[in-house]
Amino acid sequence: MAATGPRMALAALAALGATAVFTAPANAAHYENDISVSSEAHIAPDGTIHLSGEYRCTAPSPSGAVQIKATIEQEDVRLGIGGGDAQCDGAVHVWSAHGTLRLTPTVHAGGALAKAELQEIRFGSGLLPRSVDTVAQDARQVEVIDHR
Repeated sequence: MAATGPRMALAALAALGATAVFTAPANAAHYENDISVSSEAHIAPDGTIHLSGEYRCTAPSPSGAVQIKATIEQEDVRLGIGGGDAQCDGAVHVWSAHGTLRLTPTVHAGGALAKAELQEIRFGSGLLPRSVDTVAQDARQVEVIDHR
């Protein structure tokens, strides 16, 4: 049985509405999850770069864990500096990440783009992740301060 014009229009409208409801902006907080990046990054005398901020998250699914991913981008260099595991109890926590500039020595004092993400990692029956979803993110221009 073929669908009539009004039925098809209603089905298309319902599909469009569902897409709008389930599609959030890329930088929006997901449920009760949020993360921010501080306005400064610091290069320590030993050549490590430090970035920090705050986050808040709710408990992940029973088969998952939440981790923080942080990166610094400056000119044509992108440096992942980790971030570690998140404690998801609904409270605000400070996060801090550091990475070495050994392989990216051109990172220097001045402006850079810093990004932080809360990523929920869900595991299946094995050791490999079944999915990795970004549940909150922040990206902002920061000032890199060199203490070397």
